[in-house]
Amino acid sequence: MSTNELEDAAQLEILLRGEIAIVMRMPYSSNATYLVSVTLDDKSVQAIYKPMRGEKPLWDFEPGLHRREVAAYRLSQAMGLRCVPITILRDGPSGEGSLQLLIESNPDEHYFTIFEQRQDLHDQFRAMCAFDIVANNTDRKSGHVLVDKNSHVWGIDHGVCFSEDFKLRTVIWEFGGEDITPQLLEKIKPLIETVPLEVATLLSTQEVVAISERAKWLVEGARFPVDPSGRHYPWPLV
Repeated sequence: MSTNELEDAAQLEILLRGEIAIVMRMPYSSNATYLVSVTLDDKSVQAIYKPMRGEKPLWDFEPGLHRREVAAYRLSQAMGLRCVPITILRDGPSGEGSLQLLIESNPDEHYFTIFEQRQDLHDQFRAMCAFDIVANNTDRKSGHVLVDKNSHVWGIDHGVCFSEDFKLRTVIWEFGGEDITPQLLEKIKPLIETVPLEVATLLSTQEVVAISERAKWLVEGARFPVDPSGRHYPWPLV
């Protein structure tokens, strides 16, 4: 196992079995979102807990956005991208919800600032761009892109992904028109034939079929799309 895999396994064990204690409610969140501490034996990690009970109804997504958070993590892992922090289903203080490992990052940084300053991270942004298309992310704000102390890029807030209707909204458009590298295409291709069961069980049949369709569209075009309409941006941008 690599160092990353060993660290992930240890953190996953704590998230799965540890005792959850609420630290605070996160400000500026549209749904109930809590910073929590998760402790197992003498080890603790911090995480973000989003209970289903705290969701506000949406007209275009069924209740259970926390399951889409988990599906995004599982899809990221299945594709070998590791661009979504460890996210699991847990029964917490307010009932069932998603529990996502907290990524420590500079709160003053976000996609727009990082893109300008860190060209060495652009390939990771390209991978996230491809992931968002496959997952049909409708809310990739600039503030949903984090960089940790090891210069690894992470994406958070995936509760409104996987709609069967194509409704991509993202701030990552700088690569539009570029060819997608063969290495990245190889990570997308398997989804054309099969969406991993651990992802499919969290979504509807139509949403699973749509994942394969978007993967096929990306692979056949082999190029990042452009947005000539200027409408495929989230609001607010950050």
